[in-house]
Amino acid sequence: MINRKGETMINVALLSRWHVHADDYAREAKENEQLNITQMWDEDTERGLAWADELGVPFEKDLEAVLSNSDIDAVIVTAPTNRHKEIIIAAANHKKHIFTEKVLAFTVKDCEEILAVVEEQGVKLMVSLPRLTESDYLYADQCLSKGWLGKLTMVRCRLAHNGGVAAEGAEHGWLPARFYDKAKTGGGSLIDLGAHPIYLTNRLAGPAHAVYARLQPQTSKDVDDSAAVIVEYNSGALGIIETGFLSHGSPFQLEMFGTEGTLLIKDGEVSLKSIHVNDDQWVNLEEKLPVVPKPIEQWAAAINSDSKSVITKEDVIHLTLINEAARLSNDEGRRIETKEITG
Repeated sequence: MINRKGETMINVALLSRWHVHADDYAREAKENEQLNITQMWDEDTERGLAWADELGVPFEKDLEAVLSNSDIDAVIVTAPTNRHKEIIIAAANHKKHIFTEKVLAFTVKDCEEILAVVEEQGVKLMVSLPRLTESDYLYADQCLSKGWLGKLTMVRCRLAHNGGVAAEGAEHGWLPARFYDKAKTGGGSLIDLGAHPIYLTNRLAGPAHAVYARLQPQTSKDVDDSAAVIVEYNSGALGIIETGFLSHGSPFQLEMFGTEGTLLIKDGEVSLKSIHVNDDQWVNLEEKLPVVPKPIEQWAAAINSDSKSVITKEDVIHLTLINEAARLSNDEGRRIETKEITG
Protein backbone atom coordinates (compact mmCIF):
# COMPACT_ATOMS: atom_id res chain seq x y z
CA MET A 1 0.00 0.00 0.00
CA ILE A 2 1.23 3.50 -0.90
CA ASN A 3 0.24 6.63 1.06
CA ARG A 4 -0.56 10.01 -0.47
CA LYS A 5 3.11 11.04 -0.26
CA GLY A 6 4.13 8.07 -2.38
CA GLU A 7 5.67 6.22 0.60
CA THR A 8 5.27 2.50 1.14
CA MET A 9 2.96 1.90 4.09
CA ILE A 10 4.35 -0.15 6.99
CA ASN A 11 1.91 -2.87 8.04
CA VAL A 12 1.87 -3.05 11.83
CA ALA A 13 0.58 -5.61 14.32
CA LEU A 14 -0.27 -4.49 17.85
CA LEU A 15 0.99 -6.91 20.48
CA SER A 16 -1.10 -6.64 23.67
CA ARG A 17 -3.17 -3.97 25.35
CA TRP A 18 -1.59 -4.72 28.75
CA HIS A 19 0.27 -1.44 29.13
CA VAL A 20 -1.60 1.78 29.96
CA HIS A 21 -0.01 3.47 26.93
CA ALA A 22 -1.17 0.83 24.45
CA ASP A 23 -4.10 2.97 23.34
CA ASP A 24 -1.81 6.00 22.94
CA TYR A 25 0.54 4.14 20.63
CA ALA A 26 -2.37 2.71 18.64
CA ARG A 27 -3.69 6.24 18.19
CA GLU A 28 -0.27 7.57 17.17
CA ALA A 29 0.10 4.73 14.67
CA LYS A 30 -3.32 5.44 13.16
CA GLU A 31 -2.42 9.12 12.83
CA ASN A 32 0.92 8.36 11.15
CA GLU A 33 0.67 8.25 7.36
CA GLN A 34 3.51 5.73 7.15
CA LEU A 35 1.88 3.16 9.47
CA ASN A 36 -1.07 0.87 8.82
CA ILE A 37 -2.48 -1.28 11.66
CA THR A 38 -3.53 -4.57 10.13
CA GLN A 39 -3.66 -7.12 12.95
CA MET A 40 -3.45 -7.53 16.71
CA TRP A 41 -2.65 -10.10 19.36
CA ASP A 42 -3.12 -10.12 23.12
CA GLU A 43 -2.15 -12.68 25.76
CA ASP A 44 -5.64 -12.03 27.17
CA THR A 45 -7.99 -13.21 24.42
CA GLU A 46 -11.05 -11.41 25.77
CA ARG A 47 -9.21 -8.12 26.03
CA GLY A 48 -7.69 -8.59 22.60
CA LEU A 49 -11.00 -9.33 20.92
CA ALA A 50 -12.52 -6.21 22.45
CA TRP A 51 -9.61 -4.05 21.29
CA ALA A 52 -9.64 -5.53 17.80
CA ASP A 53 -13.34 -4.75 17.57
CA GLU A 54 -12.73 -1.15 18.65
CA LEU A 55 -9.97 -0.69 16.08
CA GLY A 56 -11.70 -2.63 13.31
CA VAL A 57 -8.77 -4.99 12.70
CA PRO A 58 -8.51 -8.80 12.87
CA PHE A 59 -7.52 -10.48 16.14
CA GLU A 60 -5.10 -13.42 16.10
CA LYS A 61 -4.77 -15.47 19.28
CA ASP A 62 -1.56 -17.23 18.13
CA LEU A 63 1.47 -14.96 18.48
CA GLU A 64 3.59 -17.12 16.19
CA ALA A 65 0.96 -16.77 13.47
CA VAL A 66 1.25 -12.99 13.71
CA LEU A 67 5.05 -12.97 13.65
CA SER A 68 5.26 -15.43 10.75
CA ASN A 69 2.74 -13.44 8.68
CA SER A 70 4.71 -12.12 5.71
CA ASP A 71 2.24 -9.24 5.31
CA ILE A 72 3.27 -7.81 8.69
CA ASP A 73 6.31 -5.53 8.56
CA ALA A 74 6.51 -4.34 12.15
CA VAL A 75 5.06 -4.74 15.63
CA ILE A 76 4.24 -2.43 18.54
CA VAL A 77 4.89 -4.26 21.81
CA THR A 78 2.89 -3.18 24.86
CA ALA A 79 2.83 -6.60 26.52
CA PRO A 80 3.85 -7.23 30.16
CA THR A 81 7.48 -6.26 30.66
CA ASN A 82 8.51 -9.77 31.71
CA ARG A 83 7.56 -10.95 28.19
CA HIS A 84 9.53 -8.28 26.31
CA LYS A 85 12.64 -10.38 25.79
CA GLU A 86 10.73 -13.40 24.49
CA ILE A 87 8.44 -11.40 22.19
CA ILE A 88 11.00 -8.93 20.86
CA ILE A 89 13.61 -11.57 20.05
CA ALA A 90 10.96 -13.67 18.31
CA ALA A 91 9.79 -10.63 16.32
CA ALA A 92 13.36 -9.74 15.32
CA ASN A 93 14.04 -13.30 14.21
CA HIS A 94 10.98 -13.00 11.97
CA LYS A 95 12.49 -9.79 10.50
CA LYS A 96 9.85 -7.54 12.06
CA HIS A 97 10.73 -4.00 13.08
CA ILE A 98 9.87 -3.32 16.73
CA PHE A 99 8.49 -0.41 18.72
CA THR A 100 8.21 -1.10 22.45
CA GLU A 101 7.27 0.53 25.72
CA LYS A 102 10.06 1.10 28.23
CA VAL A 103 11.88 -0.58 29.85
CA LEU A 104 13.34 -2.90 27.24
CA ALA A 105 14.09 -5.63 29.81
CA PHE A 106 14.75 -6.14 33.51
CA THR A 107 18.51 -6.67 33.27
CA VAL A 108 21.41 -5.26 31.29
CA LYS A 109 22.28 -8.79 30.20
CA ASP A 110 18.81 -9.30 28.71
CA CYS A 111 18.96 -5.90 26.99
CA GLU A 112 22.28 -6.79 25.41
CA GLU A 113 20.94 -10.15 24.21
CA ILE A 114 17.90 -8.46 22.66
CA LEU A 115 20.00 -5.78 20.96
CA ALA A 116 22.41 -8.39 19.58
CA VAL A 117 19.55 -10.22 17.83
CA VAL A 118 18.07 -6.95 16.56
CA GLU A 119 21.42 -5.97 15.07
CA GLU A 120 22.01 -9.42 13.61
CA GLN A 121 18.60 -9.44 11.90
CA GLY A 122 18.93 -5.86 10.66
CA VAL A 123 15.60 -4.62 11.99
CA LYS A 124 14.76 -1.25 13.54
CA LEU A 125 14.06 -1.20 17.27
CA MET A 126 12.65 1.83 19.06
CA VAL A 127 12.12 1.98 22.82
CA SER A 128 9.72 4.77 23.74
CA LEU A 129 11.64 7.38 25.76
CA PRO A 130 9.45 10.32 24.78
CA ARG A 131 10.77 13.03 27.07
CA LEU A 132 14.05 13.06 25.15
CA THR A 133 12.05 14.65 22.32
CA GLU A 134 10.25 17.27 24.43
CA SER A 135 11.09 20.90 25.13
CA ASP A 136 12.09 20.40 28.79
CA TYR A 137 14.99 18.17 27.80
CA LEU A 138 15.85 20.34 24.80
CA TYR A 139 16.15 23.45 27.02
CA ALA A 140 18.36 21.53 29.46
CA ASP A 141 20.55 20.23 26.65
CA GLN A 142 20.84 23.74 25.22
CA CYS A 143 22.03 25.12 28.57
CA LEU A 144 24.72 22.46 28.77
CA SER A 145 25.87 22.76 25.15
CA LYS A 146 26.15 26.55 25.41
CA GLY A 147 28.10 26.34 28.66
CA TRP A 148 25.59 28.44 30.60
CA LEU A 149 25.84 26.20 33.68
CA GLY A 150 29.60 25.80 33.73
CA LYS A 151 30.59 22.44 35.23
CA LEU A 152 27.46 20.42 36.02
CA THR A 153 27.44 19.43 39.70
CA MET A 154 23.91 18.14 40.34
CA VAL A 155 20.72 17.14 38.51
CA ARG A 156 17.41 16.60 40.27
CA CYS A 157 14.44 15.18 38.38
CA ARG A 158 11.03 14.32 39.83
CA LEU A 159 8.00 12.79 38.13
CA ALA A 160 5.16 11.43 40.23
CA HIS A 161 1.38 11.05 40.05
CA ASN A 162 -1.53 9.83 42.18
CA GLY A 163 -2.35 6.70 40.17
CA GLY A 164 -2.09 4.56 43.30
CA VAL A 165 -4.40 6.71 45.43
CA ALA A 166 -7.76 4.98 45.79
CA ALA A 167 -10.86 7.13 46.12
CA GLU A 168 -13.14 6.44 49.05
CA GLY A 169 -14.80 3.07 48.53
CA ALA A 170 -12.51 2.11 45.64
CA GLU A 171 -10.17 -0.87 45.75
CA HIS A 172 -7.34 0.89 43.92
CA GLY A 173 -6.51 4.11 42.07
CA TRP A 174 -6.72 4.79 38.35
CA LEU A 175 -3.51 2.84 37.73
CA PRO A 176 -4.55 -0.73 36.80
CA ALA A 177 -4.11 -3.44 39.43
CA ARG A 178 -1.92 -5.38 36.97
CA PHE A 179 0.74 -2.67 37.36
CA TYR A 180 1.34 -4.03 40.87
CA ASP A 181 2.12 -7.56 39.67
CA LYS A 182 5.85 -7.67 40.42
CA ALA A 183 6.50 -10.74 38.28
CA LYS A 184 5.15 -8.95 35.20
CA THR A 185 6.32 -5.40 35.89
CA GLY A 186 9.64 -6.01 37.62
CA GLY A 187 8.73 -3.45 40.28
CA GLY A 188 6.56 -0.45 40.91
CA SER A 189 6.95 3.30 40.61
CA LEU A 190 10.65 3.41 39.78
CA ILE A 191 10.73 0.97 36.85
CA ASP A 192 7.53 2.46 35.42
CA LEU A 193 7.15 6.19 36.01
CA GLY A 194 10.68 6.67 37.31
CA ALA A 195 12.05 5.59 33.94
CA HIS A 196 11.58 9.14 32.64
CA PRO A 197 13.68 10.88 35.32
CA ILE A 198 16.27 8.13 34.99
CA TYR A 199 16.87 8.42 31.26
CA LEU A 200 16.70 12.22 31.36
CA THR A 201 19.25 12.45 34.17
CA ASN A 202 21.47 9.85 32.50
CA ARG A 203 21.48 11.78 29.24
CA LEU A 204 22.31 15.06 30.94
CA ALA A 205 24.96 13.81 33.38
CA GLY A 206 26.61 11.00 31.39
CA PRO A 207 27.71 7.47 32.37
CA ALA A 208 26.91 6.40 35.93
CA HIS A 209 29.45 5.13 38.44
CA ALA A 210 27.36 4.14 41.46
CA VAL A 211 23.78 4.05 42.78
CA TYR A 212 22.10 4.18 46.16
CA ALA A 213 18.34 3.71 46.26
CA ARG A 214 15.29 3.29 48.44
CA LEU A 215 12.24 1.69 46.85
CA GLN A 216 9.43 2.15 49.36
CA PRO A 217 6.24 0.05 49.53
CA GLN A 218 3.61 2.17 51.27
CA THR A 219 0.12 1.01 50.35
CA SER A 220 1.39 -1.91 48.26
CA LYS A 221 2.78 -5.20 49.50
CA ASP A 222 5.10 -6.24 46.71
CA VAL A 223 6.23 -3.15 44.79
CA ASP A 224 7.44 0.37 45.52
CA ASP A 225 4.85 3.13 45.66
CA SER A 226 7.56 5.78 46.03
CA ALA A 227 11.26 5.73 45.22
CA ALA A 228 14.34 7.91 45.58
CA VAL A 229 17.66 7.23 43.89
CA ILE A 230 21.04 8.94 44.21
CA VAL A 231 23.32 8.39 41.23
CA GLU A 232 27.03 9.18 41.19
CA TYR A 233 28.17 9.95 37.65
CA ASN A 234 31.67 9.53 36.25
CA SER A 235 31.78 13.30 35.69
CA GLY A 236 31.51 13.87 39.44
CA ALA A 237 27.93 15.14 39.20
CA LEU A 238 25.21 13.76 41.43
CA GLY A 239 21.77 12.76 40.19
CA ILE A 240 18.71 12.79 42.45
CA ILE A 241 15.77 10.88 40.99
CA GLU A 242 12.33 10.91 42.64
CA THR A 243 9.08 9.22 41.65
CA GLY A 244 5.92 7.77 43.07
CA PHE A 245 2.32 6.66 42.59
CA LEU A 246 0.93 8.46 45.69
CA SER A 247 1.58 12.14 44.98
CA HIS A 248 -1.42 14.38 44.35
CA GLY A 249 -0.63 17.47 42.29
CA SER A 250 3.07 16.76 42.02
CA PRO A 251 4.55 18.79 39.12
CA PHE A 252 7.23 17.51 36.78
CA GLN A 253 10.49 19.07 37.92
CA LEU A 254 13.94 19.10 36.33
CA GLU A 255 16.65 21.09 38.07
CA MET A 256 20.28 21.45 37.03
CA PHE A 257 22.98 23.10 39.09
CA GLY A 258 26.44 24.05 37.93
CA THR A 259 29.41 26.18 38.84
CA GLU A 260 28.20 29.05 36.64
CA GLY A 261 24.43 28.70 36.52
CA THR A 262 21.17 27.06 37.58
CA LEU A 263 18.27 25.83 35.44
CA LEU A 264 14.84 25.23 36.95
CA ILE A 265 12.02 23.55 34.99
CA LYS A 266 8.58 23.06 36.50
CA ASP A 267 5.67 21.89 34.38
CA GLY A 268 7.04 23.60 31.27
CA GLU A 269 8.14 26.84 32.94
CA VAL A 270 11.88 27.27 32.34
CA SER A 271 14.02 29.66 34.42
CA LEU A 272 17.76 30.24 34.09
CA LYS A 273 20.28 32.12 36.21
CA SER A 274 23.75 32.19 34.68
CA ILE A 275 26.80 34.43 34.75
CA HIS A 276 26.69 34.20 30.93
CA VAL A 277 23.08 35.35 30.42
CA ASN A 278 21.08 38.50 31.29
CA ASP A 279 23.70 39.98 33.63
CA ASP A 280 23.36 37.00 35.97
CA GLN A 281 19.69 37.79 36.63
CA TRP A 282 16.90 35.20 36.47
CA VAL A 283 15.38 34.92 33.01
CA ASN A 284 12.51 32.81 31.64
CA LEU A 285 13.50 30.85 28.54
CA GLU A 286 10.77 31.04 25.90
CA GLU A 287 12.78 30.56 22.71
CA LYS A 288 11.12 28.20 20.25
CA LEU A 289 13.30 25.13 19.92
CA PRO A 290 13.47 22.82 16.88
CA VAL A 291 10.70 20.23 16.86
CA VAL A 292 11.94 16.70 17.47
CA PRO A 293 9.62 13.95 16.14
CA LYS A 294 7.95 11.63 18.63
CA PRO A 295 9.55 8.19 19.09
CA ILE A 296 6.94 6.45 16.92
CA GLU A 297 7.53 8.98 14.13
CA GLN A 298 11.29 8.46 14.35
CA TRP A 299 10.74 4.70 14.19
CA ALA A 300 8.60 4.90 11.06
CA ALA A 301 11.12 7.21 9.40
CA ALA A 302 13.99 4.87 10.30
CA ILE A 303 12.18 1.93 8.70
CA ASN A 304 11.37 3.82 5.48
CA SER A 305 14.48 5.94 5.06
CA ASP A 306 17.09 4.50 7.46
CA SER A 307 17.21 7.81 9.31
CA LYS A 308 18.97 7.93 12.68
CA SER A 309 16.96 8.23 15.89
CA VAL A 310 17.88 10.60 18.71
CA ILE A 311 17.08 7.75 21.14
CA THR A 312 20.09 5.47 21.30
CA LYS A 313 20.85 1.96 22.50
CA GLU A 314 23.00 3.57 25.21
CA ASP A 315 19.90 5.39 26.50
CA VAL A 316 18.06 2.07 26.60
CA ILE A 317 20.83 0.07 28.32
CA HIS A 318 21.67 2.77 30.85
CA LEU A 319 17.99 3.06 31.82
CA THR A 320 17.92 -0.62 32.72
CA LEU A 321 21.35 -0.34 34.38
CA ILE A 322 20.10 2.25 36.87
CA ASN A 323 16.95 0.23 37.56
CA GLU A 324 18.92 -2.96 38.09
CA ALA A 325 21.44 -1.26 40.37
CA ALA A 326 18.64 0.47 42.30
CA ARG A 327 16.87 -2.83 42.96
CA LEU A 328 20.10 -4.38 44.21
CA SER A 329 20.89 -1.35 46.36
CA ASN A 330 17.44 -1.43 47.94
CA ASP A 331 17.53 -5.18 48.54
CA GLU A 332 21.02 -5.17 50.05
CA GLY A 333 20.90 -1.75 51.71
CA ARG A 334 24.14 -0.55 50.21
CA ARG A 335 25.74 1.57 47.51
CA ILE A 336 26.11 -0.34 44.25
CA GLU A 337 28.86 0.39 41.74
CA THR A 338 27.62 -0.07 38.20
CA LYS A 339 30.55 -2.34 37.38
CA GLU A 340 28.89 -4.91 39.66
CA ILE A 341 26.09 -5.06 37.08
CA THR A 342 28.08 -4.72 33.88
CA GLY A 343 31.14 -6.72 34.93
